[in-house]
Amino acid sequence: METSRKMIKQGVVVSDKNDKTIVVRVQRQYIHPLYKKTVRRHKKFMAHDEQNEAREGDIVQICESRPLSARKRWSLHKIIERSK
Repeated sequence: METSRKMIKQGVVVSDKNDKTIVVRVQRQYIHPLYKKTVRRHKKFMAHDEQNEAREGDIVQICESRPLSARKRWSLHKIIERSK
């Protein structure tokens, strides 16, 4: 059985206003090569949510998929933690 080679990212849902679409903010952290200080960067991804089950503030995993619209190339993999 072949394992899936699709990339999976984890982030926080910042918007769920669109139908069947969520916007996920993924944060990455790295050490600056010269100053050796921790740098945080983030990027927002639009992901497909077929059942509209993710809500704003949830921590989710998204996996890459075929292009679903002009900006949507990811789909909801699973919800890690619900917002309070």
